[in-house]
Amino acid sequence: MERGFHAYEAALQLVGALQPIHDAVRLADRDLADQLRPAGVSVLLNLAEGAGRAGRDRLHCYRIAPGSAREVGAALAVARAWGLVGACSEVVDGVLDRVLAMLWRLTHPRAGP
Repeated sequence: MERGFHAYEAALQLVGALQPIHDAVRLADRDLADQLRPAGVSVLLNLAEGAGRAGRDRLHCYRIAPGSAREVGAALAVARAWGLVGACSEVVDGVLDRVLAMLWRLTHPRAGP
């Protein structure tokens, strides 16, 4: 992946930040952890796939990624509601918000001048 694709780099940061949360959740709820990990990885993989495509194919991949990012957010909300994660999850919130903002920009390009 080319350096400088900021959305990809932010998604990679998200995946890294999810690892300790995934491990904590897995101890109490394996099913929820099994939803959290692939959702986070899906954001990254869809960005990588889209970067290698053009036109509508690229946009299609970029439009899938926010759904996966929102799934990460929902899984985190469940984990918090059940008391499975603490303050460490707040770091993920910031990165997740950043990723979602970047994905918005990728899927809603500015109209002409």
